[in-house]
This record gives sequence, structure tokens and C-alpha cells, in this order.
Amino acid sequence: MELNRFLLEEFEREAERSRAALEHVPSGRDDWKPHDKSMAFGYLTNLVATMPSWIGMQLLRDELDVAPVDGPSVTVDRTATSAGLLETLSKSVAEARQALIDTTDAHLATPWQLKARGQVVAEAARSLMIQDTLNHWAHHRGQMTVYLRLLGAKIPALYGPSADDRSFGPYPHREAT
Repeated sequence: MELNRFLLEEFEREAERSRAALEHVPSGRDDWKPHDKSMAFGYLTNLVATMPSWIGMQLLRDELDVAPVDGPSVTVDRTATSAGLLETLSKSVAEARQALIDTTDAHLATPWQLKARGQVVAEAARSLMIQDTLNHWAHHRGQMTVYLRLLGAKIPALYGPSADDRSFGPYPHREAT
């Protein structure tokens, strides 16, 4: 299997899991956090909705400086409703999906850099950076489901049943063989 196809299939599964989780975000809790050192719920939900855009950047740019000395390199419009988060996710997913479809395995093997204040903090093949992004996305989505539980919201089945959803989540249906 081609690497870009493998990454695209994994990406599609994670996108559906994120969509399922974002559907349960309650309104009016953006500033809530479970601990003073925790990130605010609204920031976290927007992060989960926009993280797919990182994949597009990793395929279409050679680097990203997350803290350039001359000001922000990326701006994010925040939304506070589940519907708005789902719309943001849909846009982020569409951009990343197209970038993954359009790329080649040769391009995925080329280096990509993450910088902060002009200094390289991470450099690896684009395919590895994308895998890290998928893992990072799953991590923050998991963190978000803990917040959802603490806020009394339902937790969807993501990788298997939850206490609120006994299904096996957004796994693709398979034909019997």
C-alpha cells in the first residue's frame, strides 16, 4: 500500500472520531478547566477541530515557525458552539484530505521543520511528522473526552464502547468474507 493512502485512511478514521466527540460539546463552558494548570475547554475543543490543518501545512510548506519573533504565523478563528466546531473541523479535514490525496510517497519522505523563534525544534520526514500529528490529535481528543465527562456530557464510542455509547464507534462497515 502506498504511504499516502495509508496515512489518508488513518486520517479519515481519526476525523470521524473527532467529529463524534465534538458533537457532544456543551455550549457556554469555553472558559472552564478542571485545574488551574489545564487548558481551557474552549481552547481544547478548537484545537481538536483545527488540528487537521497541521497536516496540510506539513505537506504544502517546508516549515512552520509557531512563535516567530515578528508575530503570529498562524491565526485561528475560535468558535464556541458544537455546530461551529463541526464546521471548522469539516474545513480542516477537507484541506488535509486534499493535501494527502495530492501528495506522493516521495514528497512524504522529504524533511519538514517545526521552528520556534527561528530555531528548529523538530525535523523529520513529512510522513513521520504527520504520524505525530495524528497521535497528538488523538491525545487532545482523549483529553477533551475527559473534560466532557467532568462536564456531564455524553462520551461517544471512539475506539470501542463507552459508558454512554455501547457501539464500537465510527469503524467502517466491512463486508462479510
